[in-house]
Amino acid sequence: MKRLAVIILNWNGEELLKRFIPTASRYTRGEEVDLIVADNGSSDGSLEWLKTNHPEVKVIAFPENYGFAEGYNRAIDATRYPFTLLLNSDVEVTPGWWQPLLRFMEEHPDTGALQPKIKSYREKDSFEYAGAAGGYLDRLGYPYCRGRLFDSVEKDTGQYDGEPQDVTWASGAALLVRTETYLDLGGLDPLFFAHMEEIDLCCRILASGKRVMASTDSEVYHVGGASLNQGNPQKTYLNFRNNLLLLHKNLPVGKRGRVLFFRRLMDTLAFFMFAARLDFANARAVIRAHNDFRKMRKNYPVGTSGKRNAACGTDGILGRRLIVFDRYILRKTK
Repeated sequence: MKRLAVIILNWNGEELLKRFIPTASRYTRGEEVDLIVADNGSSDGSLEWLKTNHPEVKVIAFPENYGFAEGYNRAIDATRYPFTLLLNSDVEVTPGWWQPLLRFMEEHPDTGALQPKIKSYREKDSFEYAGAAGGYLDRLGYPYCRGRLFDSVEKDTGQYDGEPQDVTWASGAALLVRTETYLDLGGLDPLFFAHMEEIDLCCRILASGKRVMASTDSEVYHVGGASLNQGNPQKTYLNFRNNLLLLHKNLPVGKRGRVLFFRRLMDTLAFFMFAARLDFANARAVIRAHNDFRKMRKNYPVGTSGKRNAACGTDGILGRRLIVFDRYILRKTK
C-alpha cells in the first residue's frame, strides 16, 4: 500500500473538479501517494466527468450525502492509508506540495496533524482566511492565525517562513493527519455539520499527547467561501454555535464555565452590533446559535475522553491574547 491518500470530498461539485482536479492530478503523483475523490451521492455528472477525463483518480462513491465530517470519516475508514490528507475541492496545489508534508510526518511520530501554508487563490501574494500559516485560540476561544486576525489578512512576505511550528489548530482546507490517530479519536464530529470541526479534532489530537504543526515548506491556494460566504447568516450561526460547542467539549470543567460566561457577554455584544446595523438576519443567527448550543451540549458527557462525542478536558488550548481587544481597541492587523 502507498503511504499517503489525498482525499477530496465532493458533492455536486463538477465545476470545482473541472477547475482544480487537473492540477491536483498533475502534482499529486508518485509511488507513495494516491489521489482519491470521495463522492457524497452527487447527481450533477461529477463521477461521469472524472471517469472520462481523469481515470487515474481513484473514486469512492457513497449512495447518499453524508455531509462534510461523516463523509470524510467514512472515506478514511474505508481507505486506511498510513497518512491521509484532507483536501478541499476548491484548493489549487503546487508542484511538490505533498512531499515535505509527508516527510515531516514520517520523521516526527509525535505529530498528529500538519498543514501547509494556505494562501489566497484570488490574491496569491496574500494568506487565505481559513488557516493561513497555522491557527491558535485566544483566551476566550476566538480562533486566529499566523497571517490573519479576524477579517484582517496579511500579505505573505516570508514573515512566517522557517521551521514547522507548533500550533493549536491546523486548517481543514489542507489537513494531513496520521490515520491511526484520526480513527482512534473518532474523526471529525458530524454534529458540527460545518465550520470549526477541524479545530475540535486538533484539540482532541493535542489531548491525546500528539502535536499539531504548521509548515511553510509547502503552500497551496484556497478559494474559500465555496460553501458559505462571509456575512451569510447560516455561516454566522454555525461559527457561533460550533465555537461554543468546541469550548464546552475541550475545556476542563473548572475553566469551562468561566470562559463560556465571558463568551456569552461578547456574543451579546455581537448581537447588538448586528442589530445596530439593521442586520437582523445575523442578529437572529446569534440567538439561534446559543439556543441550539444549550440543546446540543447534552451530547457531550463530561468525564469521557478521546472520541468525537466526548468532552476531552484539554488544558492549555487557550492563549493569553484577547484578540477582540487587539483588533478593535488597539487596531492591530497582524
